[in-house]
Formats: sequence, C-alpha cells, structure tokens
Amino acid sequence: MVEFDTVYNRRNTNCSKWDSIKDTYGEDDLLPLWIADMDFKANTPVLDALRKTAEQGILGYSPAPDSLYKTIQNWQQRHHDYSISKEAILFNSGVVPSLSLAIQAYTEPGDAILIHDPVYPPFAKVVEQNDRKLVRSQLLTDHEHFIMDLEGMEKQIIAENIRLFILCNPHNPGGRVWTKTELEAFGKLCAKYDILVISDEIHQDLIFAPHVFTTFMNVHPTFKDFSITLTAATKTFNLAGIKNSMIFIENPDLRKQFVAAQERNFQNEINIFGYVGTEAAYEHGDKWLEDLLVYLKGNIDTVSEFLKTELPAVKMMHPEGTYLIWLDFSAFKLTDAQLQNQLIHKGKVVLNPGISFGPNGTQHMRLNVACPKETLLEGLLRIKRSFE
Repeated sequence: MVEFDTVYNRRNTNCSKWDSIKDTYGEDDLLPLWIADMDFKANTPVLDALRKTAEQGILGYSPAPDSLYKTIQNWQQRHHDYSISKEAILFNSGVVPSLSLAIQAYTEPGDAILIHDPVYPPFAKVVEQNDRKLVRSQLLTDHEHFIMDLEGMEKQIIAENIRLFILCNPHNPGGRVWTKTELEAFGKLCAKYDILVISDEIHQDLIFAPHVFTTFMNVHPTFKDFSITLTAATKTFNLAGIKNSMIFIENPDLRKQFVAAQERNFQNEINIFGYVGTEAAYEHGDKWLEDLLVYLKGNIDTVSEFLKTELPAVKMMHPEGTYLIWLDFSAFKLTDAQLQNQLIHKGKVVLNPGISFGPNGTQHMRLNVACPKETLLEGLLRIKRSFE
C-alpha cells in the first residue's frame, strides 16, 4: 500500500494530465485531478517486461503471441466469469478508435446512434465526426445514483430509428456498475428493435465490493449475437501510453465486418509494447489490483467525509466502480463557465467540466481520485478555497 502514497513529480515528462495545463488554462500552478489516468507507478512486473523487451534492441513488427490470448482468456474467466474463444479476441490501439471502426462497420452516414447523458465525452464526438446522428438518453437519478430510463429510450428508439447504442459499463462519469437485472432489461429492449450494442467495459476491473461487474455478453446467451465488447488492461493498470485494447466479438458475421473496417483503416497492428504490457499486467496483476482497490476506496471515503464536514453544499455520487467521482455544484447556482472559472482561477484545481459529458452534466464536475492521498487532500482544500 505504501507505493500508492508515493508522490511522483510528473511535470515536464510530456504528460497530458500535468503538462498540458498551461496551454489549456493559461496557468501552470494548477493541480490536475481531471484526465483519467492514475498518478501511481505501474506494477513492477509490467515495467520489467517492458524493459526486457526494449533491451532486445531490435523492435520490429510483432504479431500477438498465443500466450497473450491465453492470458486474456484466463483473466476474463477468473475475474468476470466470462469464457471467450481466441478467435473472438481482436486488438486495436484504444477504445475510442475501436468505437469509430464499429460505427463505420455497422452503420451508414446519417444513421441514428443513441448514447446516455451524461457519459464519456468521446462517445458523442466519435458519432458526430463519423457523420451519424447523435441522440442522447438522459439518465435518471435514484438514491444518489444513475438509472436508465428504459421507457424514454424506447420512445427515442422508435422516433429516431436508432441503429446502434454505445453503452458505458461501468458508467463514466457516474461510477454505476450496472446490475445484471438492469443490463438484461436494457439488452432485451435493444434485441426487440434489432439494435447493435457496443459496450465500453474498460473500467470492468475497478469495482468496489459488494458490487459485481457483469459483462454485457454474459447477461443472456443471445446477447452475444448483437453486441461487441471493448476493453483493455490500460485503465486498470495505468498503462494508457502503451496503446493497446481488446475487442471481443463472438458473432462471426459481426467480427468479419469489424476486421474489414480495421483493414480498410490500416488499424490491424499493435506496437510490441502494447502486447507485452498487457500480458504482463494480466499475468502478474492480481495482488496489485487488490491493493489498488483498497487504496481507491479509501480515497473515495476521504472525499465523502471532507465534503460532509467542509463543503456540504457539494453533493457526490458515490461510485460503485471506477476511480471517478461525479460532483454536483448546483447549490452555488453558477453557470458552467462561472463554475469552471472559480475552480481554475481561484481554487487552482482542474476537474473535468460536467457539461462536457452532455447537457445533463450542467453544474457538475468529475473528480479523479487515483492519486496519492496527500495530493487528493490538497485538491480538496483547493476546491473548498474556490467557494470561500
């Protein structure tokens, strides 16, 4: 656990989270608690594997080794009770590029695609930049967590002739770990109207007990027929820079269409460090992940207690998974621009603006707690200072 308390200086390391602040906000003394990577060093066996690969000295083209497929299969079976064949596993540089390929493979320009609101901002961008029609389904709030509005979604599906749905499971930014019952109801609705589901499950390993993650394909035997899953080891093990993700496609016809899109876009090769880092993470990461989840839960509890005692006007949505917290600043009755301005220029702290996650994110912010407790406490003090 001590390793997660270590504060590393990430400035001047060509790090987006820390080094893009001045260009983005015009100040360089800001504390970043925004971009969803962790301020923790990667697991030692992963670093050793990457180092060993670099020391080979010759870094030519490399296919995915059989051992990587086996490691992925073992991880999914062990952690998520999900049995997947080697043939169903594909690779790409990231979830968002895979989203773009899926949209190109399975829809046509002008087709309507449904997403939740609020949700991870690239969902909307990738739909619009591929010249598809974006439709948003507003999430409802019940007992301080998000729930799907299935009745409203069905009306939108009919009215807009929805062809595809992009699901965030677990949900970013709300931290909801959708239950098997919820996913079954959602899946049956999509099956009823012949809607393809693209399930972004990159946060699948970051789950806090007693909540249990269920991969969408595992909910019902027929769901494999009309869905594909996107995931990666990079979020779990803080390896975003190695640029590797997986696409799970059980349906052979859907897989054939996706592979054709990859080949058209020349996105069917991954760098060697992506393969090596993923395999090492899944092979040696169980204990590291176990310790990480305990540490993250402690940070979440720290935020909860701080807000209760020091800033009760700010309400938090307690995450069931992920290391992200959805904060409600509506009590201050500020515009989104005013809220952002106070946090940046008065508090000197950077959070993700809620409005970037969709219209339903107005007057909210997303806080990243995947950092040493010392850093988090300083960030919370800065948030408080923003409103003094």
